[in-house]
Amino acid sequence: MDAFVELNKERLGPDNSLYAGRKYKLPVKTDSSPPSSSSSSSQTVNYAIFGKKYADVEIVDNQLNGAYYYLVAGHGGPDPGAVGDYGDWHLCEDEYAYDVTLRLARNLIQHGATVYLITRDPNDGIRDDSYLKPDKDEVCYPDLRIPLNQLRRLRQRTDAVNRLYQKNKGNFQRMIAIHVDSRSRGENIDVFFYHDKRSNSGKKAAEILQKTIQQKYDVHQPGRGYMGTVSNRNLYVVRNTYPVAVYIELGNINHRRDQQRFIVTNNRQALANWLSEGLIEDFKTNK
Repeated sequence: MDAFVELNKERLGPDNSLYAGRKYKLPVKTDSSPPSSSSSSSQTVNYAIFGKKYADVEIVDNQLNGAYYYLVAGHGGPDPGAVGDYGDWHLCEDEYAYDVTLRLARNLIQHGATVYLITRDPNDGIRDDSYLKPDKDEVCYPDLRIPLNQLRRLRQRTDAVNRLYQKNKGNFQRMIAIHVDSRSRGENIDVFFYHDKRSNSGKKAAEILQKTIQQKYDVHQPGRGYMGTVSNRNLYVVRNTYPVAVYIELGNINHRRDQQRFIVTNNRQALANWLSEGLIEDFKTNK
C-alpha cells in the first residue's frame, strides 16, 4: 500500500482515495521474479523498496535466470548492531549493511535473479548520503516486527529464509548475510567471509567472492594488497538456514580507513558491484 501511494500520490484524492476513470501505477514486489529479457531489448521494472531515485531497474540480461537469493542485512529494528563514531556522526551497522544489501539486490535483479530482502525498511531505499540516519522501523520478510531478543531475531530471519527455500526448492539458491564488524580503532581489516564448515559449496562461493574482490583491488588499487579471509564459523544463520550460505563482514566500523568504505557512496556501490560479480561467477560454476 505504501509503495502504491508513493507511486501515485499526485493522482490520489483525499485520504488516498481513487478517482474513477483515472489510471494508476502498480508497484512490483521486491521478491517477484523479474520478467525475462533478451539481448535485443531490455525491460524496466519498478521496485519501490529501492527508493524513488533507484526504483526503476533495467533488466539488462538473463545471466542469473533461475537463481534465487535471500539477502539478510545484519541487525535492524530495535538493534542497530555495531556503532562507530566519525566526527559528530554515529555510524550504525544496520544502516550501512542495509544500503550495501539494497545495492547488491538491485544489481542481481538487473541480471535476471529473483531476490528476497529478508531485512526490509519500508521507506529508506538506497541512499547516497555519507551519514545514513538511523531508525528502528526495519521489518523481517514479509512484514514482521523484529524482536529485540537476539535469539528470537535470528530464528525469525532463519525461518523466513527456510520457508522461502522450501517454496523454491529445486532451484539454485543462496543466503547472503551482510554485516559490519566492530573491533578496536587501530585494527584495519578487509572484507572477509564465513561459511558453514559442513558446506563445500558455501566454502567455494566464499572463495569466489574473496577472489573477485582481490582481483578488483589489484586493478583499482595496485600495490594496496588485500588481506580478506575465508573461514568457517559456527554462526546461527549460517548453520541453520537451508540454502548455501555466505556471511560477509564489510570492515571495521571503528577504524577511520574502513569507515571510508561505508560513508563514501561510490565505495558502497563498488562493494555491491564486486559482490554481484562474484555471485554471478558462483552461479556460472554451478549451472
